[in-house]
Amino acid sequence: MEYLILIAGLTVLALVVGGVLFLRPGRKPRPPVEPPAPPDATPGGTVTVEEEDQAAPTVERAPPAEAPPKPEIEIPPPSAGRLVRLRARLARSQNAFGRTLLNLLSRDTLDEEAWEEIEDTLIGADIGVSVARQIADDLRTRVQVLGARTPEEVRALLKEELLKQIGPDLDRSLRTERHGNRPAVLLVVGVNGTGKTTTCGKLARVLVGDGRTVLLGAADTFRAAAADQLETWGSRVGAKVVRRDEGADPASVAFEAVKTGIDTKVDTVIVDTAGRLHTKTGLMDELGKVKRVVEKQAEVDEVLLVLDATTGQNGLQQARVFAEVVNVTGIVLTKLDGTAKGGIVVQVQRELGVPVKLVGLGEGPDDLAPFEPEAFVDAILGD
Repeated sequence: MEYLILIAGLTVLALVVGGVLFLRPGRKPRPPVEPPAPPDATPGGTVTVEEEDQAAPTVERAPPAEAPPKPEIEIPPPSAGRLVRLRARLARSQNAFGRTLLNLLSRDTLDEEAWEEIEDTLIGADIGVSVARQIADDLRTRVQVLGARTPEEVRALLKEELLKQIGPDLDRSLRTERHGNRPAVLLVVGVNGTGKTTTCGKLARVLVGDGRTVLLGAADTFRAAAADQLETWGSRVGAKVVRRDEGADPASVAFEAVKTGIDTKVDTVIVDTAGRLHTKTGLMDELGKVKRVVEKQAEVDEVLLVLDATTGQNGLQQARVFAEVVNVTGIVLTKLDGTAKGGIVVQVQRELGVPVKLVGLGEGPDDLAPFEPEAFVDAILGD
């Protein structure tokens, strides 16, 4: 019995001590731990699509990059009458020569000194010594027969003599029309600095203005800038350009350009070649190779030699060497504006037996014009 009372007392004591410890100040009962909610559950139920979208962080996306705008295709003016339209520009640089001759020939008396001055004026215009002497002699004979001379008669007389020397009957047409199943092929040659690549681009504009379809071949692979120039010119008139990396074989580029021209059925293929110094035999031989390779699949219809009209006798020496290598069919005289001397037209034709077919009269895109002898002489002599 005593043992039972002792055990009961110890039990009561233990309960009292435990309760005191549990309820002492500063001790708070811990809340029951709940199991973690599943990923798609909330206290209110499942997460809706709308709630998920709202909860997701907003990511701003940049608008898609716009493609660069394609250059607008230009419609150049037709070639007919271009030289007439550019007459004022030509006259500004050339008519000092014509005005001097007209004043000399209008004198009441023409003595030996006056005729020497006329001859010197002609030579100063780059017309050449032999041609200048011949013109002066012909004029002297006709003036002696004519006697009294009005300004109108003098002008008509001088115009007739200049036209005769320029050669109004020479065939100055460009063979640019497609023949059979092949395009016309134009090879453009010349030394550095004459404006050869620019001439190719301007010529493409002339032909597009006349209704032709054109392809450009960038066979000047020594200058990356040359191919870039052609790309710019071609994009403006919708002409495709065939090019390769800098240093590629020029003949293979020319061959590919002509082949592409045949496959795409264009009217005209214009091949730009490297500006070679006429003293470098190896480069001139390479130019001959370009022509031979092209002719394996299509005839070369025109070989146009680009000459700087301001170079005078040096330009003629260049012309002779090129003519020996590639059989030049026509001359393009660039830079005929400014200080250029129009007599070079007569001299270069005499030296080569090849007509001047195109003239460049400025830096504008449409300043390349078919050469028209009568319009040219009229511009030299003025109104």
